[in-house]
Amino acid sequence: MTARQQWSVLGVTVAGLGLLFLIANHFVGRELSLVTIGSRAPDFRAETVAARPEPKNFAAYRGSVVLLNIWATWCAPCRVEMPSLETLQGGFGPGGLRIVAVSIDSAGSDSTIRAFVRQYGLTFEILHDPSGRIQDLYQTTGVPETFVIARDGVIRKKVIGADDWASEGNRSLIAQLLREPRS
Repeated sequence: MTARQQWSVLGVTVAGLGLLFLIANHFVGRELSLVTIGSRAPDFRAETVAARPEPKNFAAYRGSVVLLNIWATWCAPCRVEMPSLETLQGGFGPGGLRIVAVSIDSAGSDSTIRAFVRQYGLTFEILHDPSGRIQDLYQTTGVPETFVIARDGVIRKKVIGADDWASEGNRSLIAQLLREPRS
């Protein structure tokens, strides 16, 4: 085999491997890029549960410290942690914390979600994603799952299951993130 033929075989092999990588990335890309501490928060889309729903996405919160909570009205652990989220909102909302709770309840559940919000006296932003697409984007395993996202859009904490968001450790983390300069 001549040198030219060897280079041709090598070129075809490299091109084939590159194509194989692109195809694999398309089909299993989700598994290759995990959404976890240290990764960038994926952009999501959801709607407010107001009488006239408005679309929202993660870009609306860019530059803010965000606590993103993925939950549902039928979820018992979600009900357990909501009061501590409200306590955190009362303490840090005026200082710039944006709590965004995205319900994955099925389509047509807006009135149920609004009743839930009234029952718990929630004052932070409640959104609805009936498609559940946010679960795929954030690779959740269930509800609730919560992501604390710094101003630079990087996930700093991930919690699977209910947590006491009014605890000293969580309050310290939020305070620290709020002190970091805007990027």
